[in-house]
Amino acid sequence: MDRPRTNKPKKRGPLYIALAAVAGVGISAVLWGLEPAPPGVESASILVDTVKRGPLVKAVRGPGTLVPEEIQIVPAITAGRIEEILVRPGTPVTAETMILRLSNPDVELQLLEAQRQLSQARSELVNLQSTLRSQQLNQEAVVSNAQVQFNEAERQQRLYKELFARSLATANEAAGANDRFEDMKKRLEVEKQRLDVMGNQAVVQVESQERQVESLVAIVAFRQNDLKSMEVRALTDGVLQILGSGVLEVGQWVNPGFELARVVKPLRLKAVLRIPETQAVDVVIGQTANIDTRNGVVQGHVVRIDPAAQGGSVGVDIALPDELPQGARPDLSVDGNIEITRLEDVLYVSRPPFGGPNSTIGLFRFEPGSRDAVRVTVQLGVASVNHIEVRNGLSEGDAVIVTDMSAWDAYDRVRIR
Repeated sequence: MDRPRTNKPKKRGPLYIALAAVAGVGISAVLWGLEPAPPGVESASILVDTVKRGPLVKAVRGPGTLVPEEIQIVPAITAGRIEEILVRPGTPVTAETMILRLSNPDVELQLLEAQRQLSQARSELVNLQSTLRSQQLNQEAVVSNAQVQFNEAERQQRLYKELFARSLATANEAAGANDRFEDMKKRLEVEKQRLDVMGNQAVVQVESQERQVESLVAIVAFRQNDLKSMEVRALTDGVLQILGSGVLEVGQWVNPGFELARVVKPLRLKAVLRIPETQAVDVVIGQTANIDTRNGVVQGHVVRIDPAAQGGSVGVDIALPDELPQGARPDLSVDGNIEITRLEDVLYVSRPPFGGPNSTIGLFRFEPGSRDAVRVTVQLGVASVNHIEVRNGLSEGDAVIVTDMSAWDAYDRVRIR
């Protein structure tokens, strides 16, 4: 009797388990040998630049303002009260344009008193000259009379001398005639000396009084100028920039020396830049500067450097050409670049925010044909306003990330998404 054949399945489970284990070990080994995937960086958050070769201008930048080269400050000569304001800031003026009118009764009284003293001094001078001339004439008459008496005494002396020689006169008479002659001779000399002294004294007295008159004339002119200064004028052609240091109002009292107005010549402007003191060490007079007026760039040159720093910056004056872009006016904010030196045929790249001149930093360089960027060590050199020299670590045409990548300092490779 035939029995049906029964096929029993063979037990292959252990074999599959062994194969799976071997495969797992192999895959683990492969995965262990692979590097971890680089972190991803959004392309919108980075700035990429290409290393270029060519000239590089080393420059420093600083903000500034346009300032008139010629400024006329109009001060108050005397104290006074503002009676009228005739011109407002922004108005073109000439040297004779009246800006303000002041008033002060004391100034008028001082002028009247000075004029009174001058009139009195002039009268005294006339009286003195008349008195001295009268005295001099009287003395000349005395001298003339003494001369007549001397001449008579001289004739009597000769006469009695001859008579005495002929024995027609006594010795006593001859001696008396001789004594009168000597007396009149001495008196004549004294009167002449008195006339000379009187003349010299008259000259001194007149000169002294004339100097007094001249002094009073100067005082009157000074007081007249004080009164004239109450009509405040521009003193030069230009544009009235400001009135006072703030706001002047009718009725306000001002003291001598107070700045009443400021007149500028708008056609002659210069730029005053504030350069950081750490960068100003390379700035010298004569260097070229480019000034951005917001409506065009003009070229000038350095003409003055402040001797001391203020607030961490140094003031640098830039002379500008006569013709400036439209809209250039005093106190306009500008930006300026001062060219320090020029390098020819060097590698350069946009200046990263964390790289300084003559330093060594790490930059992410893109691999050719890939979106991965690898960190490389780059040696930097001379820095400009927007670019910096590459001395080592990069080649012409390399694309690098120039934004701040400090968040990825722990990685040597990143992938741009």
